[in-house]
Formats: sequence, C-alpha cells, structure tokens
Amino acid sequence: MPTILSLLALWLALALPAAAADLPFAVIAAPGATDQHLTRESVALIFKRKQNYWESGTRIQPVNLPPAHPLRRAFSRVILGHAPEALEDYWREMYFHGVLPPHVLASEEAVILFVRATPGAIGYVSTCVPEHGVSIVLTVGDVPTCPK
Repeated sequence: MPTILSLLALWLALALPAAAADLPFAVIAAPGATDQHLTRESVALIFKRKQNYWESGTRIQPVNLPPAHPLRRAFSRVILGHAPEALEDYWREMYFHGVLPPHVLASEEAVILFVRATPGAIGYVSTCVPEHGVSIVLTVGDVPTCPK
C-alpha cells in the first residue's frame, strides 16, 4: 500500500512541467578540484555521495539548491533520474549508514560563492558563469554565455 509521502512524491513528479526538465545548467567546481570534464554519471555519483574524493584526494563538497527550485528539479531529473522528493527514501537509508545529503543553499549566487570559497566544492547554476573563480566541468543544454 502506498504511503502518503510516496503518493505526494509521485504527484509532484507528474506535476513537474516538461519545460523544467529542459532548463539548461552548468555544473561548476572549485578550481583545481578535478579534471575539467565530468560525465553525467560521475556527477550523479558525486551528488548521491557515492564518490567522496576527487582524484587529487580532496574531499568533494556537493551543494544543492532547495528541492522546490526549478533548477534543482531539472538537475535532479537529468542527472539523478528522479525528482528531489523521490530521493527522500534514498537519503533516509543513507543517513543510517552515516551519509548526509549535499548541503542546500538558497540561491545560485550562494552556490557560486560556496563553490569558489570551498576546496573540493561542486554545484550547478543556470545563468552564465563569468570569471567567478570556478571551473565549468559539465554543461547540459545551452547555458547562456556572459556578455563581455
């Protein structure tokens, strides 16, 4: 028998407009944290906390936007294959193994600042990424370029 939480997650997953899954975004990392190109699969491992260290040995610090944020919803669908609500059971299970979900920050600007200031950090943004001291390691869709 489905629980109220699972029914809510299903409803939210179906209620997500198709356009939200089409939002372009760039995955950004702290400079020197990794090589300059990641795959969707490697980003999924990082955000599911199954890969915890960069090749350099630096601990990976993934950061998310709030679950209701349209970009978080698009990122979750494209990279993780599920809406954020559908991953709640996963994170409950991981918690019992001592694994916490990624940090959550309120805005894309906060994500850029966190990634720039935190060794090993990784996050995602939808806007152009001017020289903010971060590296773009993966793009999905046509991320707007910044005017010069």
